[in-house]
Amino acid sequence: MNTDYRPPASSVILRPLVLALLLAATACASVQPPHRDHLDAADARLAQCARWFEALDAAVAHSGVADIEARRVKGFPYLRIDRFLASMKQDARDDALLRNAWIEEMRARDADGRRVEIANLATAQVDRLGAANRQELAQRTQQCAQRLLAADVADASTQASLYRRAFVADDYSTLKRGLGLYELTRIPFYAGVEAWQEGVEETFAQARRGELPSAALRRYVPPAAPVFERQQVAAILARATAHPLGLPRLSAVERERLFATYAPVFEIETGGDFDRIGRLGWDAALAPRVDVAQPVVYRRLGYTRSGQRTLLQLVYVAWLPERPLENRFDVLGGHLDGVVWRVTLAPDGEPVLFDSIHPCGCYHMFFPTPRLQPLPAPRPSMEWAFIPAALPAIAESERLVLTLRSRSHYLANVRPATATTGTIYDFAEYDELRTLPLPQGGTRSLFGPDGLIAGTERGERFLFWPMGIASPGAMRQSGTQATAFVGRRHFDDADILEKRFRLRY
Repeated sequence: MNTDYRPPASSVILRPLVLALLLAATACASVQPPHRDHLDAADARLAQCARWFEALDAAVAHSGVADIEARRVKGFPYLRIDRFLASMKQDARDDALLRNAWIEEMRARDADGRRVEIANLATAQVDRLGAANRQELAQRTQQCAQRLLAADVADASTQASLYRRAFVADDYSTLKRGLGLYELTRIPFYAGVEAWQEGVEETFAQARRGELPSAALRRYVPPAAPVFERQQVAAILARATAHPLGLPRLSAVERERLFATYAPVFEIETGGDFDRIGRLGWDAALAPRVDVAQPVVYRRLGYTRSGQRTLLQLVYVAWLPERPLENRFDVLGGHLDGVVWRVTLAPDGEPVLFDSIHPCGCYHMFFPTPRLQPLPAPRPSMEWAFIPAALPAIAESERLVLTLRSRSHYLANVRPATATTGTIYDFAEYDELRTLPLPQGGTRSLFGPDGLIAGTERGERFLFWPMGIASPGAMRQSGTQATAFVGRRHFDDADILEKRFRLRY
């Protein structure tokens, strides 16, 4: 984290001795080819760029500011990959045009990760790298990335290495599952999952009958803004067919209006500030806090695949200060809580699937519309696709209203509605959470190098570790959210829809 608040040095000459020490700090790490070969390359500029990435990575590690929203590709320090891009690997191998776009997107993921890490670097580390400022660090990093990329794409054996390493390891520990006798302990765990699911189904049934407790409700509605008609969304998504990966290139205005078009309404049983949504920041002790005086919903884009099609996803994240402890034996309560709501769009602009988790990756629920046919699980007794309620086709004039319970913030109902009034929330970019301003200057990511939010640990981690998830119940970063205790599933799995549903186009 950036805890040195001195202003950046205006000009610093590279200190070879300090650079050598930074390199030595990472010497014990396993360096994979082609990067290992570049370090000793006869081309002096190529070797210098390889050593630059070694020094930068050492500084990032020393400052504890590594970002894993996209994962690094071993041997290729200028590339990062997420699960969507990993799913395109085989197609990229067979198609030169697609391969170039695929590598370009991995370059973009790394540039984004480097931007975050450089912004959060301790000032002392910026000085030691010999840069006048952070912008200079970023420029040199991008220049060296292009040089290394040019060398690597010209070599067939190096491309073969890239295909082997272009994957995202799942967020489950096979070792923990082995030590926890997973094949045995999964049976009582799944019984617990089924009991929770039955409780949720009953809650949704009560909501449909109007029998939920009459707690005070606070409703949060999106800001008044222009929205799209479905045919306009379809025209925007149709442009994606021109991109080799099927990615829509959205203007700032289009992006703004898309999020406004499908934004949900949050209706929360409110028994205290712990049930109010707000903006994230740091308190004086540098712990994350939610300012409930500023109702905010964070947003980001996502992508999934259905056959050979790429489908656009809109993700909305609302944060709450805590899930309060019910008693001294409560293992589920703790600091920070939230709800994540995702909208998956068909190519014609119609929302066809909604799903939700808490930021811990917990409580994954699916809400399909009539255009999706659920598919059976490949084996019994595994978390596959829990559907507490199917939804009708959503009219253009309707928004979905999400009802959350007090304290636990469990979803209790999802229903379409037309006119809604309430407290207006603002939008903020989820990306802001990776460089949150510190009270005394500088920035720090809400998420640690492991993707977890420090201080949000739950007592359940002492009971649920045999399922193989790191710190179950803790809040975590997008791209690191395992969503099943029994089985293996991630919120950002590129095949999460096509494995579980058949889409009627």
